[in-house]
Amino acid sequence: MDRGQAHTLEGVVAALLLLASVIFALQMTAVTPLSASTSSQHIENQQRSVASGVLSAAAERDGLEETVLYWNESDGDFHNTSSIGYYTSDPPNTTLGSMLSRSFDQGGISYNLYVSFQSPSGKTIQNRVVYRGVPSDNAVSASRTVTLADDDRLYDHDLRRTNVTLNESSSFYAQDVGTGVYNVVRVEVVAWRI
Repeated sequence: MDRGQAHTLEGVVAALLLLASVIFALQMTAVTPLSASTSSQHIENQQRSVASGVLSAAAERDGLEETVLYWNESDGDFHNTSSIGYYTSDPPNTTLGSMLSRSFDQGGISYNLYVSFQSPSGKTIQNRVVYRGVPSDNAVSASRTVTLADDDRLYDHDLRRTNVTLNESSSFYAQDVGTGVYNVVRVEVVAWRI
């Protein structure tokens, strides 16, 4: 009988040690709503797919080129931006801007829109088009490229082509790289949950 009690006591002590170890391990890890999980990975994949889809659909409608060339030659900024030179709340009044707004604004998703290009020296330069803050750790991105020709014309604030070509522009953000094309611009959307 003494042996049975010793084995029972030993089992209870082992179970308590195991339970204490599990509780200690759970206390050491913080689980937050933004912790990585299968569901948050699924949401990130969905956001990446939406961003890629928006860029693809805009490219089919020439909306990427329209946004890249939506430039106010006299102010040296995108049309209708504040003195900081990029949009902070509403996106540009272009096909891509409208698509981004419809896809992300209603769903609690924030996004930034960037254009990147090469300088004549080969350095990559990134400009903000829409900037809504610093992306969170779970941000996703998608991008597409637009090849600009020397004779591509800028758009005015009503989305009509102007008579000013990229070769004639004195304030356009990207410079002529002199390789038969004016420049190749990468349009990137970075999206995250807020």
